Amino acid sequence: MYLYVKSMHIIFVVTWFAGLFYIVRLFIYFAEAAEKPEPEKNILQNQFKLMQKRLWYGITWPSAMLTLIFGVWMLYLYSGFQNIPTWLWLKIAFVIGLFLYHFSCHKIFKQQQAGLVKQSSTQLRIWNEVATLFLFAIVFLVVLKNSLDFIWGIVGLVLFGVILMLAIRIYKRLRTK
Repeated sequence: MYLYVKSMHIIFVVTWFAGLFYIVRLFIYFAEAAEKPEPEKNILQNQFKLMQKRLWYGITWPSAMLTLIFGVWMLYLYSGFQNIPTWLWLKIAFVIGLFLYHFSCHKIFKQQQAGLVKQSSTQLRIWNEVATLFLFAIVFLVVLKNSLDFIWGIVGLVLFGVILMLAIRIYKRLRTK
């Protein structure tokens, strides 16, 4: 049973992340459409709002909930909620952070559904990479399960974050030229 539940957990983690990655791309496109002249702006933003709504409620939210259900079920099968190893507590902490990220994306979703653009496309591009950092941290933690390896993983994660931010700046410069 454990391996079936684990498989379902992994599948819904993948679809949840796919939704998180794509929703922020749609936020970026919506923000960029706000700079277009009418009627192009209206046409694009209406299409992006529809796409956001279908993705958010049809894939991302259900995947998040199923990830949580199968994750809790897997935790029960793994440990019976007793003697949970340190690495797993750290993973749970990162998953809580990921849910906070998800809720903040929901806030942006609600703003854009109301026609508001409160973040620039550059801010949203940076925000898009936060999910990547969570993904790296969670996967490395689950695979390594070792505190010393985890420390090296965090160092690598920070370096990866710096590289992502530099890449965003370079992309922005190239794009504006």
